[in-house]
Amino acid sequence: MKKFLVFFTVIIVLVAILSFILTILHKVPIGERIALINVRGVILDSKDVVEELKEYSNDNSVKAIVLRVESPGGGVAPSQEIYEEIKKVKEKKKVVVSMGTVAASGGYYISCPAHKIVANPGTLTGSIGVIMEIPNFKGLMDKIGVKTEVIKSGRYKDIVSAFKSVAPGEKKILQELLDDVHDQFITAVAESRNMKIEDVRELADGRIFTGKAAKKFGLIDEIGTLEDAIKLAAKISGIKGEPQVVSKKEKFSLLSLIAGQMPNELIKDGFPTVKVRYLLSP
Repeated sequence: MKKFLVFFTVIIVLVAILSFILTILHKVPIGERIALINVRGVILDSKDVVEELKEYSNDNSVKAIVLRVESPGGGVAPSQEIYEEIKKVKEKKKVVVSMGTVAASGGYYISCPAHKIVANPGTLTGSIGVIMEIPNFKGLMDKIGVKTEVIKSGRYKDIVSAFKSVAPGEKKILQELLDDVHDQFITAVAESRNMKIEDVRELADGRIFTGKAAKKFGLIDEIGTLEDAIKLAAKISGIKGEPQVVSKKEKFSLLSLIAGQMPNELIKDGFPTVKVRYLLSP
């Protein structure tokens, strides 16, 4: 038994020494790593990004998180869920966003709560707005002689049906809905960027900005590359020397392959479904 304890103790000491040597060789002190999280394509689901944020937030070896955003936007709910998780992570870690080719609409929504936002001068960002697109097959169905019979309980239950035109009263209801969500977007930007609501509202007409223009209006902080964003994250989190960057291997899936080229209306059970989206309109 004593021999086993001695052997076990020796193993622990050797592992500790080896870890120390490797740390010295790599010149990376334990607890001075930066986690890189990639958000690519249309934001259809928040699960993977939120899980990564939580994991790195609880990892004592990670001092800062860089979120690389390459997205034209996406669904309202997943964008808001990522936004809220970043706000929580900020209480424990420094968060820096690096914008790629495009980080607009929902892509900007999830970016705005970061401590710092870095974009390339030609990055397309902004597009602070909300869009709802309803396909209308009525003309086609009238032409081929097909009619739909609707049985409903609730006057507006078929308000976004693809088989009829939207009545003026229904448009008013939908506009009020979009205005509500738009106001939520504006408020989120104003609070996150420490800007006045009125100033954000002037910029929130759906227009897109280059990174250069976005900096002028206060929507981002710095002009730079991903490498610059990593260096900035190291600086504001107190990391000395060259930081070690860690990231998860991106999962391959058919959905991720086509996410950046999804049609405006997602198809479910053979019928178009209407989505309210923070999405840079094509």
